[in-house]
Amino acid sequence: MPEPVLEAVGLHRAYGSVHAVDDVSFVLPEGGSLGIVGESGSGKTTTARIVVGLERADAGDVRIRGRARDGGRGRARRLARAREVQMVFQDPYLSLDPRTGVEQVLRETLGLHFPGTDHDRRVRELLDQVGLGTRAADARPRQLSGGQRQRVAIARALAVEPAVLVLDEAVAALDVSVQAQILNLLADIREQTRIGYLFITHDLGVVRCVTDDVIVMRRGRVVEAGRTAEVLADPRHPYTRLLLDSVPRPGWDPAAIAAARRAL
Repeated sequence: MPEPVLEAVGLHRAYGSVHAVDDVSFVLPEGGSLGIVGESGSGKTTTARIVVGLERADAGDVRIRGRARDGGRGRARRLARAREVQMVFQDPYLSLDPRTGVEQVLRETLGLHFPGTDHDRRVRELLDQVGLGTRAADARPRQLSGGQRQRVAIARALAVEPAVLVLDEAVAALDVSVQAQILNLLADIREQTRIGYLFITHDLGVVRCVTDDVIVMRRGRVVEAGRTAEVLADPRHPYTRLLLDSVPRPGWDPAAIAAARRAL
């Protein structure tokens, strides 16, 4: 069994009387892929933001390779945390500077974390790793397709060689065919680097395709967890069954789904 690269232990986060994250724990092994599934408001994105360090937990710990994440302030500590965990968002256009070309995006990231180093070779490696090549090096975000922009976002995240990559609905805004390309790319990168993936998604098709394990969240709590194939084939919690039944298919009855949701 691979050693855990990421552990979340008893995470809690409340906003007033609303418990967005309520005693959430999970383990991500090195080279593993874990999905966090749930509807909007289930707490999955808040959990991801706590793991990355964009939110502070009211209680609980996040550990990388057995060490608690350093919550200290200061530039050096922030950079150290960023080198442990990186995040890829749903819309890369919002996280990329529209005035900056692809190569310069990567050089700025590398220069920030690894100053005083010649980055030419590493930039070429990153472009090749995400399937862009040098032809896209000078392109700005508006000159790229959605899939290409997401590849740039992935390359920027990989530049610091993180232990964990958090993907928050990272393919939700892409066409189905482009989704498949990005998911295949991520599978190849995981095999090459042994990086750990934490997928935040509502798409059970994505979960089935790219994760080894899954946890299902509802109203801030984990209601089911296990191997992805087993949970999706034989869900034990009514909420997990409801999520599976909610996927449109021949004979799908939205009214029955709505009634089941009200009953739950």
